[in-house]
Amino acid sequence: QVQLVESGGDLVQPGGSLRLSCAASGIMFSIATMGWYRQAPGNQREFVAEIISGGTTTYAGSVKVRFSISRDNAKNTVYLQMNSLKPEDTAVYYCNARPPRMSARGGSWGQGTQVTVSS
Repeated sequence: QVQLVESGGDLVQPGGSLRLSCAASGIMFSIATMGWYRQAPGNQREFVAEIISGGTTTYAGSVKVRFSISRDNAKNTVYLQMNSLKPEDTAVYYCNARPPRMSARGGSWGQGTQVTVSS
């Protein structure tokens, strides 16, 4: 039984920073590909960032430079450091875990954490 628990979402001003955390259990975390996705009201869930077991990262163009994904295999936790936040970053952010050969949709999802960027 896979469990992914996100935390760290908050209300912040434009230009501010947040760090999201996702604590995983029930999976072989060290070999899993971990990702962050987000969904704003009325929008589809979209890819934000992904990190494979070896540490190689991938980012959506809209967040590249501003966001950074990382993982701590000893803590079974993946992080998303978000800097220079913009109002368009407002969304529910979801953690995803999948085996390397599986797509994100076939993997596991957390419950989400709300990030709101507003003046």
